[in-house]
Amino acid sequence: MKENTVLEYNTERELMVIPEYGRNVQNMIGVALTIEDKEERNKCAQAIIKVMGQLNPHLRDVEDFNHKLWAHLFIMSNFELDIDSPYPVPSKESFRSKPRLLEYPQRRIKFGHYGKLAEDWIEAASALPEGEERTILSAKLANMLKASYLIWNKDAVDNSVIIKQLKEMSGGKIEVGEEVFTDTNVILNTLKKTKSNSIVATNTNKRNKNQNHRRKKNNNR
Repeated sequence: MKENTVLEYNTERELMVIPEYGRNVQNMIGVALTIEDKEERNKCAQAIIKVMGQLNPHLRDVEDFNHKLWAHLFIMSNFELDIDSPYPVPSKESFRSKPRLLEYPQRRIKFGHYGKLAEDWIEAASALPEGEERTILSAKLANMLKASYLIWNKDAVDNSVIIKQLKEMSGGKIEVGEEVFTDTNVILNTLKKTKSNSIVATNTNKRNKNQNHRRKKNNNR
């Protein structure tokens, strides 16, 4: 090493807003900012976008990928790059603004393992007038609660517990008997088949996506 060589550390260099693209891309953007002719700047920006895309080839088929590249280009230039973009140019204010806070339901769920939707359905069923429709819906709700219970406790479930909790959740408006319940083994087998079908569907979708990706990759060669 020469005696006059001065080492330059990354901590002393300009901060990279999106470090995933690396120092070279950041330097290219810095060069583009110094180009006075807009037409030349546009050509330089197109070249930078191509390099940015090549750094993430597995994302080329992702929807709006190019849009994200152009947005990242403006962000990395501190929104100072004056070029013609094929997409709306994001503003510095929109980038720095905080996301809107999500509103969370404040209502306490008494039986958390059944979930809020179960409470909503029971409330809707309780509002129905006495009759065949309410009787059928009450029986379906009872078995739905039983199935939810079995997801968390596969060993055993006492129908009397479901009857009591359904009555409590409905404010005493819905009462069912033992005769409405489906056999526990039948429900467990149904849950097992549903889970198995879900796994098969997920694996099939993954396999199809991989095949489509390989096919597009071969076509681009």
